[in-house]
Amino acid sequence: MQPHLSLIGHKMSQLTGVRAIMKDIVETLQSEPGKWTNLSAGNPLILPEVEAMWREYTQKLLAGPDFGEVVGRYGASQGYMPLIDAVVDWFNTHYHWGITRRNVLITPGSQALYFYAANCFGGYDAEGRLRKIVLPLSPDYTGYGGVTLTTESLHAYKPAIDIVAPHRFKYRPDFDQLHIGETTGAVLFSRPGNPTGNVLTDTEVQRIVDLAAAYNVPVLIDSAYALPFPNLVFTAMTPVFGENVLHCMSLSKAGLPGERVGIAIGDERNIHALECFQANAAIHSSRYGQALAAQAINSGELARLSETVIKPHYQHKAEVLTAALDREMPDDVPWYLHKAEGAIFAWLWLKDLPISDKQLYQEIKKEHVIVVPGASFFPGLNEDWPHKEQCLRISLTATGEELGAGAAAIARVVKRVYGG
Repeated sequence: MQPHLSLIGHKMSQLTGVRAIMKDIVETLQSEPGKWTNLSAGNPLILPEVEAMWREYTQKLLAGPDFGEVVGRYGASQGYMPLIDAVVDWFNTHYHWGITRRNVLITPGSQALYFYAANCFGGYDAEGRLRKIVLPLSPDYTGYGGVTLTTESLHAYKPAIDIVAPHRFKYRPDFDQLHIGETTGAVLFSRPGNPTGNVLTDTEVQRIVDLAAAYNVPVLIDSAYALPFPNLVFTAMTPVFGENVLHCMSLSKAGLPGERVGIAIGDERNIHALECFQANAAIHSSRYGQALAAQAINSGELARLSETVIKPHYQHKAEVLTAALDREMPDDVPWYLHKAEGAIFAWLWLKDLPISDKQLYQEIKKEHVIVVPGASFFPGLNEDWPHKEQCLRISLTATGEELGAGAAAIARVVKRVYGG
């Protein structure tokens, strides 16, 4: 018997973005185990040095006097105070932000944080006005498509596209089109970007922050790949902060995806609203992962491994894939790789692609290679735009050999599709 769902229940029971295609990906990988080159993975790699650090701090927690308090008692909705203190100390010491405990909130991962924020700041207000969640540069993280309970409140803007070198391009915010005004509830973007690896410049970010500040609009900067941890940044950037900025972090790509630890730093009034939302929705985040994170931040080991292990690993993989595509892809096809500036993915644009991205995905599957079609990464951009069906996301979590083989397979399919 089908359940009688509310409008919200119906919306939240539907898969969005990449999750909608994951069923096919999982079934495909299981159909012939060991015969597929998987370039679709969103899970970060388990790097031995990083795993060893988390194992060491787990053992210290188990042997220490705080274990019972951490796992055997409820805590404050704001988060585990030793972790909050570690965050405050780190950002004041290294970035001189002048924050206090009241400026920090710990959440069950950053996805939960964006769900809280999208529905605290977006949707219909008390006067019945629709307040929009603005994504200033599309494509962006597919998960943003599922965070708002009011579907029509999510609104994305097309980017400007710069060809920066032969077969290279970069997205930039189109400030001639971007609108932030009285009906804007919040602005949200990832930096570095998922899926593109794009890093908005400090100047671009500050311009967005200033536009939003004029209307008292919070700007959520999704820093899941950024400084100081996991520090998956391959270009110059500085974390931007301000009164209307919510600096949002995750420890998932720093080796703790299973523990769901998200961190928000911002004005205490915004933090308080989000804390109350969390208290109603989930009470608080898991204290076990928070206790491990507090140790790793306080010791400086998390920052050290981010700089010396995590970043170099993925930067090398980006270089391997780039070289493989340059070697294998046909010169007479208008293919462009987004400039590799960070994160754990590469973004391939096939201009004037004769078929859709989903059809291309199926053709590449015939080569026993799995990628992710790009149309899932344009949440909130509802207008027709051919570019949305001309892109692929390629994971950098595969081995160097797999990236090379995958690039060769993609190139073979591209040659066929373009009639080469």
